[in-house]
Order: sequence, then structure tokens, then C-alpha cells
Amino acid sequence: MEVLDTTIANVALRHMAGGVGASQDESTWILTTYLVTNAIVLPVSGYLATALGRKRFYMGCVALFTIASLGCALSPNLPMLLLCRAIQGIGGGGLAPAEQSILADTFPPEKRGQAFALYGLTVVTAPAIGPALGGWITDNFSWHWIFLINVPVGVLSVFLVSVFVQEPEAVREDRKRFLAEGGGVDWVGFLLAAIALGSLQVVLDRAVIDDGFWSETVTILTITCVTGFMLLIPWERRQRRPAVDVRLFAQRGFLAASLIMFLVAFTLFSTTQLLPQLTQELMGYDATTAGLTLAVGGFATVFIMPIAGRLVGLVQPRWMILGAMLWSGFALLHATGMELGMSFWDVSLLRILQVVALPFLFVPITTAAYIGLPPDKTNDASALINLMRNLGASVGISVMNAVVVRGAQFHQSRLVESASDYNPLWTEQLRQTEAALREGGIGAAEAPAAALGQMAQQVQAQAQVLSYIDAFWLLGIAVLVLWPLVFLMRSQPKGAQPSGH
Repeated sequence: MEVLDTTIANVALRHMAGGVGASQDESTWILTTYLVTNAIVLPVSGYLATALGRKRFYMGCVALFTIASLGCALSPNLPMLLLCRAIQGIGGGGLAPAEQSILADTFPPEKRGQAFALYGLTVVTAPAIGPALGGWITDNFSWHWIFLINVPVGVLSVFLVSVFVQEPEAVREDRKRFLAEGGGVDWVGFLLAAIALGSLQVVLDRAVIDDGFWSETVTILTITCVTGFMLLIPWERRQRRPAVDVRLFAQRGFLAASLIMFLVAFTLFSTTQLLPQLTQELMGYDATTAGLTLAVGGFATVFIMPIAGRLVGLVQPRWMILGAMLWSGFALLHATGMELGMSFWDVSLLRILQVVALPFLFVPITTAAYIGLPPDKTNDASALINLMRNLGASVGISVMNAVVVRGAQFHQSRLVESASDYNPLWTEQLRQTEAALREGGIGAAEAPAAALGQMAQQVQAQAQVLSYIDAFWLLGIAVLVLWPLVFLMRSQPKGAQPSGH
């Protein structure tokens, strides 16, 4: 439900804006507010889980997420909706790290890969079905139900966790040591992380909308973000119990796993944004149909994820990651052959080829991240690996949106240069268009202007399609260039799994 909420609201923004009396520009804060608070809580969730007790912390996050979802559905105005979305992001930010450390501690080594594989289904399918489900709910019911569906799931989750999840002895001992050492809160680290990550998230969300560094707000927040990180890293390196344990990145294997997770999220979430955008803006799809093109790929991963879970115990994770990265890179380059005449199934096939390798990335990365880490670092490692996933998603969406917007302007200016009476291809196409309009009943006096207008629309559409091709080309090249990162990862000891508590 938490991962779903990062995408399900996208297609319903116009409806929500109308429901709470907000402008279209103001409505984007409904997405941004959630992402900001989510990003702030993620890196400190390991620290909070240790301080409060992991099971207690997790149940609190689920309860907060559920109550805030109900508040979102019942919000009568924009300020109340934004407040509830912020609280929802706080609750949601602690869920994934706690879940992964619980899985690492609950399952024996021979089952851990399969457990992460089943858990991984949520990460790869939720963004895929989110737009389709959000579009269907909005078209057939109302936007309020996008949030109300979280309530019964949250209530059931709190009950099941309270009954079935047990706190391992090592987790309890770690908390006792923490309290015995004083149990103080690293308020400075928490504040610096909130400033740095909160500023970064707003910059990523507003950069394209507010015209980048021409915007005073974007410039100030960028400086704030950089300053926050420059102060955060040296401060946390000196703390005995840091709110954000940046020292984990000194572990070569963990750093490599984190960077590859960032790259995977960068490509997954940016393409999840680009494909529906392309089909709705240029191919005339409605929100539901556009979302279904992603859902087809999501369902394909359902069948492959258990296979990846079984292979983790048989094949070194880094070799699986290497093969999957090469596949993903070439699949993204294959998508550069897209055109406006594609059918629904052509678009769906492009998506399937892109995501079919995801299980062989997500499961091994999640597994490899813990290799060689001390047992008492599970909570912190899980928090940071999930932070890298969220940052990759945010940076990917922002950067690729900028590529599409700027690319469309560039290609349109280049194409317009060819729209000249001195270009025989242009004049012939214009003549044919004018003749077709006359045959369709347009008068001889109006036909030339109508033909020119139609040709201008075609130029604009072609420029936009070329910008999407640029985006997929850049993504493919990035994945293929960065594959050597896998050689920084540690080999998994034979017959072992990463150690949790």
C-alpha cells in the first residue's frame, strides 16, 4: 500500500484539485508533500526502530499511515489534505526498512532469498498497477477511495503483526544496549537529514515546473540541500549512535548495492512516469488504458520473481545483477524504436522487456547489501538501501521529465528549420495534406491555413516523440555504462545468506 501510494494519486490529481478547490499547480504539492516527509523519515528509521523497538515502531508506522489515509479521504480543503499527506509520508517512510530487517531476521538462510522475492513483488508491481488502479477508481467512483482502500489493509496489518511477528532476542539486546548507553536522540543528525533531504525532494519536484535555477526558490533550496549534506556527513561520522549511519557506505559491497539500487529505481520509476505520459499526450489513451500498459509488465514480473528468489541461493548475486543490467540496458535502447503508430500491445511489449529483468536485480541487490555487515547494522542498512531506492525514483522522474521538456523544445526548433518552401519534402507533404482536406469538405480558401495548422501539430508531436526517444536512449546508456559496479560487490559465502540478527 505504501509503494502504491507513490503512484496511485498521479492520475487523479485533477479530480483532487477540483475536490479541494486547488489550482493544477497547487495540486502537485499533494505528491510532493508525501515524498518530502517520506524521504526525511527513511534514513532515520533504523535509528528509530532501535530506540523504540522494531515491532513497536513498525506497528506505529502502519497505524499512522492508516489514520492519515483516512484523513486524506475526508479532507475538505487543500491545507488539510497536505497535512494528512505529510503525516502519511512519515508513517510510510518507516515501513519498508522495518519490513526488510524483519524478513532478514525471521527466515532461515535457505528461505531468505525467496522471502525477499515475494516481498519484491510489492516494489515492482505496485508502481505498475498504481496508475491503472488510480485511473479506474477515479473514473468509476471518486478520488477519495484512492486513500480509503488503505484503511482496511492497515487495520488488518496491525492485527496480524501484533499476533505473528516476534522480536528476535538480538534485537531486544541491541535496544537494551542502546538504552543503557543513554538512549539519547541524535537531534542534530535528524535535523540535518531533514533539511538536506527535504530540500532535495522539493528541488527535484519543482525544478522543471519553476524553470530550474532561474527560480529563486529552487536556487535557495539547492544551496540549502548541499549545505545540509556537507554538515550531515562529518557530523554523523563522529556519532556513536548516528541518526543516519553514513559509515555503512565505507563498506564496498554495501556502497555498490546502494548505487545499483539507486540506478534501478531511477530507470523503473522514470519509465513508469514516461510511458503513460507518452500514451496519454500523444496517442490519445485515457488514464485507465495508459495504466494498463504498465500493468501488463507488472504481471509478467509476478511469474519471474519466485524464480529469481530460488536462484539467489544457487548463483552469486553479482552475476545475476550483471546479466539483468545488460538485459535492461539493451531493452531500454530497444525502446528508442518507438513511434506514434504503435498499438497497445506494442507499448506493453516495450514495458515487458524493460521490467522482465527487475526480479533478477531487486532480489540479488537486497540480498547482497547485507553481505559482510555486522548483525546489529540490519536496521540501519535497510533504512539506507530504501533511501537510495526513493532517491533514485525522485531523481529519475525529475531528470527524465527535464529531458523530455527540453528535448521537445530542441527537436521542434530543428524540425521547424526544415519546414520551408525550399524543402521539396515539406512542400509535397503540405500539398497532399491540403488536397486531402479539400476532399474532406474544407473550402479552397480555408484549406491552405488548415493544412499548415495540421502540419504544425504533426511537427510538434514528432518533436515530443523524439524527446521520449532521447530519454530512453540516455537511460539505456546509463545502465550499460555502470555495470562494472557489480565487481565492487562481495561474493556470498557458499551455502550462506546475508546475516541479519
